[in-house]
Amino acid sequence: MNAPLPTHLLSPQDTVADIDPQETAEWRDAFVALVATEGPERARLILAELVHLARTQQIGWQPQLNTPYVNTVAVQNQPVFPGDLAVEERLASIMRWNALAMVVRANQADLGGSSELGGHIASYASAADLFESGFNHFFRAREGLGEGQHRGDLVFFQPHSAPGVYARAFLEGRLSEQDLMHYRQELTAPAAGAQGLCSYPHPWLMPDFWQFPTGSMGIGPISSIYHARFMRYLTHRNLLNCEGRNEAGGHTAKRRVWGVFGDGEMDEPESMSALTLAAREGLDNLVWVVNCNLQRLDGPVRGNGRIIDELERLFAGAGWNVVKLVWGSDWDGLFARDLTGALVRTLQGTVDGQMQTFAAKDGRFNRDNFFGQSPELAALAQGMTDEQIDRLKRGGHDLVKIHAAYAAAAAHKGQPTVILAHTKKGYGMGTAGQGKMTTHSQKKLHDSDLIEFRNRFNLPLTDAQATGLAFYKPAEDSPEMQYLRRHRQQLGGYLPRRETVCDALPVPAIESYAQFALQADGKEMSTTMAFVRMLGTLLKDAQLGPRIVPIVADEARTFGMANLFKQVGIYSSVGQRYAPEDIGSVLSYREALDGQILEEGISEAGAIASWTAAATSYSVHGLAMLPFYIYYSMFGFQRVGDAIWAAADQRARGFLLGATSGRTTLGGEGLQHQDGSSHLVAATIPNCKAYDPAYAGEMAVIIDAGMREMVTEQRDVFYYVTLMNENYAQPDLPAGATEGVLRGCYVFRSYQRLMGGRESPISSKYVTLMGSGAILTEVVKAAELLAAEGVEVTVLSVTSWSELARDGVACEQRALSGEAEHGTPWLTQQLAGTAGPVIAATDYVRAVPETVRAFVPEGRRYITLGTDGFGRSDTRAALRQFFGVDAQTVAKAARFALGL
Repeated sequence: MNAPLPTHLLSPQDTVADIDPQETAEWRDAFVALVATEGPERARLILAELVHLARTQQIGWQPQLNTPYVNTVAVQNQPVFPGDLAVEERLASIMRWNALAMVVRANQADLGGSSELGGHIASYASAADLFESGFNHFFRAREGLGEGQHRGDLVFFQPHSAPGVYARAFLEGRLSEQDLMHYRQELTAPAAGAQGLCSYPHPWLMPDFWQFPTGSMGIGPISSIYHARFMRYLTHRNLLNCEGRNEAGGHTAKRRVWGVFGDGEMDEPESMSALTLAAREGLDNLVWVVNCNLQRLDGPVRGNGRIIDELERLFAGAGWNVVKLVWGSDWDGLFARDLTGALVRTLQGTVDGQMQTFAAKDGRFNRDNFFGQSPELAALAQGMTDEQIDRLKRGGHDLVKIHAAYAAAAAHKGQPTVILAHTKKGYGMGTAGQGKMTTHSQKKLHDSDLIEFRNRFNLPLTDAQATGLAFYKPAEDSPEMQYLRRHRQQLGGYLPRRETVCDALPVPAIESYAQFALQADGKEMSTTMAFVRMLGTLLKDAQLGPRIVPIVADEARTFGMANLFKQVGIYSSVGQRYAPEDIGSVLSYREALDGQILEEGISEAGAIASWTAAATSYSVHGLAMLPFYIYYSMFGFQRVGDAIWAAADQRARGFLLGATSGRTTLGGEGLQHQDGSSHLVAATIPNCKAYDPAYAGEMAVIIDAGMREMVTEQRDVFYYVTLMNENYAQPDLPAGATEGVLRGCYVFRSYQRLMGGRESPISSKYVTLMGSGAILTEVVKAAELLAAEGVEVTVLSVTSWSELARDGVACEQRALSGEAEHGTPWLTQQLAGTAGPVIAATDYVRAVPETVRAFVPEGRRYITLGTDGFGRSDTRAALRQFFGVDAQTVAKAARFALGL
């Protein structure tokens, strides 16, 4: 049964035959003697010297990144366990039962559930002890926002383990039994006087409970890294002390970011994409616990290899401190008696697929098939009963070992730490699910399985209570309840807990930073240039300026933001250790410890994670920050749309600036860069307000309103604003246009036929043209062409198709519900003062303007023009003609609608 590891998983030195074992033994003995007489520090120096020598001699050797398949924290180095082990084990068993009961009840019709609700038992069964050790000894809650008060650790919970977190909250008195009975029944819960419990951590659905959304695999890991880095950013900019020191010389506990993630989740690219950032920044405030239960949803994670070894190589190579938590205390005696090394060698050669089989089988099977592989192993198992063999714990199920690993991680300096915790998926589920291929989808258990689970964890339940899935809560004065509350009080209170208390920020008057845009007087500029100018002025504001977080993904120069390098600097945790090549130029590159710009390199996933950390600072840290992340609009919702959705779930507040937006404004870049769909996707996010302003004055009004809504009124919305890199004449913002700009459209201008240098009011032909963003300039040209032909034209500037659509739908819903004052859609009101057919043109796919068709007044023909299809490389004029959104095509569509 002991399958050797594939040769591609072995280092070259593992595959070379030893031609002189006696000499090898002498070298080994010499090194052991060195450690014994001179100590570990001297031994490390000698090893480093030998590694250097090997490289200079070019012998083609390098140290392995894998350590033996045993615990990193040796028995003799374990700290004394600070708690009551028996009580903590009982508490963990109770959590496991209530979590199991919650999921199974939800899927049993006779208990008010439905088999369609789903849920997960096995993941939390494997992670319960990992969670409980954190809750009892490490995860700190927010004490308050005052000087010297701990503002709380950040904890990212494995999403499939959410039932276990609810189970603990039930014992804490934060959730009722009725709440647990309405797991995944959020809509029907209120009728029963209960709070419905969402499937995974969702701050939007449970805004006082969950802090971070982790339900989409990979988003939690990368988010945790950037949250940890943002804490350093706040500290280095002297905005908030997250390092545990205060000005008076006193200390509070250091704030940490903890993440409990799955080993299968590490396959997601986002999980791995920022590992080197965490190491490069020396984020020793970050601890990951990877629950290595060896199984994904359908089967083993690395059936033919070992995921713990793979992850150890990956994290160590990236610069992380790796703590392996592989075997429980019951194995200590076996390792101590293993004088020949047979046990370590056998474990080293056992692949995960086989280890999963051992987890699914009983003690007798493991005696015969694991310990029976050699006489040495069989001798180790002598004197052990089959039940004792069956109960040999993996490290992630041993509270003493877990505490030792967590303590080592918390004490480590200079590096982020990952704890690779070996567990069994479905631990304790016995023949119903432990280690089985189908365990992830296990939702129902037979009566015999429930009684077996009850017996396995010595739960004080009768057979009737067990088969009836009764929730269990010890008496309020029981040792368990007193212990649980006391430990959480010592750690600042209950977790998870989301809080939103923070000071409102004043926003300066719009005239102080955007007067040039409101009264542009025909000056030529792009809306991107106008935005950067506004941002530069806002950064100088004494109150708001320090809270602004400019974010770019290595595109600052592209978007004309290089002038900010000198003004506020680029954040670097080590300052600037070099003289930049352009040091003598006006726009030279400047990094600084207190730099304000977050320059995230070529990583949209990293940049949006960084934006999320800043955009949720008001709830995570009690400190409102205002991030502005500017990027190619094509690489926003299309490339990292899932991360933006998670940010929306987390109730982010900030600005996303989609630059070079539209399919025809970025002429030469072609198909991969030209955006025709971001506004379509943005419209699907309920708390995202998306705008496509054509002029600088419109954009100024939108930015001003967004700032006030997010940091002054403190509403849970964020703004997506698209910007263009095309220079054209910028008109003054028409008087009274502010409301229309914010609601989605306004009458920009009316055009009549010119006769003798003056406008003629006489016309029997009317048409209304609507345009947004870059294409509004083409619509205006089309209006001039039509007016010259005797057509009276009204042009509406559409700043937000999605806001118009939402407003219209809201009016419809109020009407359908029978409300007398249901209102008239804003678009309908604006078109009421116009006449003729309506032509709408955008730089986006036609589906964008089609979203408002229902709110065009009845009887008015509505024709939409857009940029459907793939982009091309050419000039703007050629592209607009190709897609049919240029002035001539808009005018042609109007003539067609008029029958001309």
